[in-house]
Amino acid sequence: MAVLGTSVQRSRNERRPSRGRSAHVRRVVLLGLVLLALVLLTVSFRSPTGGALHDAQGYGASALRPFQVAAERVARPFRDAYDYVSGLTGAKSENKKLHREVRQLRAQYVANLAAASQLAEFKALLHFEELKTFPKNFRPVNTTVISFPGTFAQQVTIAAGSSSGLRMNTPVVTADGLIGRVTNVTPHTAQVTLLSDPQSSVPAVDVTHHISGLIRRGPRGTFDLDRVPKEAIVKKGDVIVTRGTVDRRLPDYYPYGIPIGTVLSASPSDIATFLTVQVTPYARFDQLDAVAALVPKK
Repeated sequence: MAVLGTSVQRSRNERRPSRGRSAHVRRVVLLGLVLLALVLLTVSFRSPTGGALHDAQGYGASALRPFQVAAERVARPFRDAYDYVSGLTGAKSENKKLHREVRQLRAQYVANLAAASQLAEFKALLHFEELKTFPKNFRPVNTTVISFPGTFAQQVTIAAGSSSGLRMNTPVVTADGLIGRVTNVTPHTAQVTLLSDPQSSVPAVDVTHHISGLIRRGPRGTFDLDRVPKEAIVKKGDVIVTRGTVDRRLPDYYPYGIPIGTVLSASPSDIATFLTVQVTPYARFDQLDAVAALVPKK
């Protein structure tokens, strides 16, 4: 036992390899591998088409080919899944971007279209203002309609008010003709009662045959020239305009000569006291947009 004990036990003076020596060995191994890599590269470049090294590379590639194919087959579903998710995410992002651009372009297109439509109407108003028939001593206040007539009340709101010179009973026209008068006014808006309102009546005159009457609402979008005597001569196509002021003591709301419409038909009736005269208006009351309020210069 003593002999065995002495043979198994290590001497206290025996030393283990130090950490510095291990690091030195690693550096030597690394340097050797680098030199070996340089030697292999040199041999490979000097013999590009043949040689033992290329043969060894070919054998190694052939041996590793099954493992490469297996790895490719195993990795393909994961790669395809990644490509699908990445493509789907990119497609969603691109779709949102395209939708946003389409909305912006559509809004710009609609704005340009609306501006072009209003520009055409304002140009028509300017042409109307330059005509010799435009009422003298009046200036136009061009504006737009911001609310439309309801089911019963034939009234609209325009974007101009007393700050622009509008007052009660100010006439309002389009480039085609008269549409009504102001019946309520605020500093920046005004309410216009249309000729199509049942309570509206406008003194008018047939400029072709010089016959006077009152324009009132008629059936199916037409007007009636009321109070025309039966013996008066009125024919289809006659032009009807506002009569204007006849007596200065009783000034009319509307100046003379604002176009209203043309005679559609004129016929007598055995039971009616006056001639039945239907008038087709020039203005389109269902397409009101740009209008002008006629404000006296004085």
